[in-house]
Amino acid sequence: MAQFDVYENPNPASQKSIPYLLDVQTDLLDTLATRVVVPLVAAATMPTPGRHLNPEFRIGETVFLMSTAEIAGVSVKSLGKKVCSIKEYRNEIIAALDFLITGI
Repeated sequence: MAQFDVYENPNPASQKSIPYLLDVQTDLLDTLATRVVVPLVAAATMPTPGRHLNPEFRIGETVFLMSTAEIAGVSVKSLGKKVCSIKEYRNEIIAALDFLITGI
């Protein structure tokens, strides 16, 4: 597991609206049984994304938004298959998390 890896959401109750989970937890804590994740939702499903709060990423042919306010801790066992890494968007991801917590 690595920070900024994207995983399939295996939960049948939410996978249609939240197809992917973005791991935002530092690799320094990779021995924990949990990971901190942020849902990635299709851009078309979020009516008014926040400029700093909801950065967008392309996965395949679809644009997804980081639903930062829905950050959560989940069991490592509850993550699906790794899809990709979006570590090239590190600055945008960290900025969204910072904005959520500090408002700056």
